[in-house]
Amino acid sequence: MDKQQIAEILAKPYAQQLLNGPEPARLAYDALDGDPRVIPIGFWTEGEQILMATLPKSAKVAALRKNPKVALTIDTGAFPPKVLLIRGTAELTLHPGIPEGYLRAGHKVMTDAQYPAWEAGVKSLYDEMTLITITPTWAKLLDFETTIPQSVEDVIKAKSAG
Repeated sequence: MDKQQIAEILAKPYAQQLLNGPEPARLAYDALDGDPRVIPIGFWTEGEQILMATLPKSAKVAALRKNPKVALTIDTGAFPPKVLLIRGTAELTLHPGIPEGYLRAGHKVMTDAQYPAWEAGVKSLYDEMTLITITPTWAKLLDFETTIPQSVEDVIKAKSAG
């Protein structure tokens, strides 16, 4: 999949809704023991990249240094579901203090009344964070209105044909 195709998918209204909404991403990666892991994690976007921040000594940082290939899912719990699937490569960089995007990502999931205490706690806890920057290499949007999983589409075509 080329960059233009990825950009077109990420620009779709439902994709933008998911990328800018309160839902966490589910980050999948291979852990150091070789087994897969999936974790919910807050994120923000910069251009066509998806960013997250975490503690430099977290298990995911060590695993991503060894194997930077990742998959992300961002979805809604409503019906019909809206699902954004992304595969990509993670780049890790050390960031002094708290990235502004991390604070914005946190604010997406809480009320304005909750935010000041959370922000103060984060700023007092973290001296530095590792930025995880994901560059998408593949993307698919399933909105169950204009796009559905290929296997479902194949069944519909087969049933329609006879």
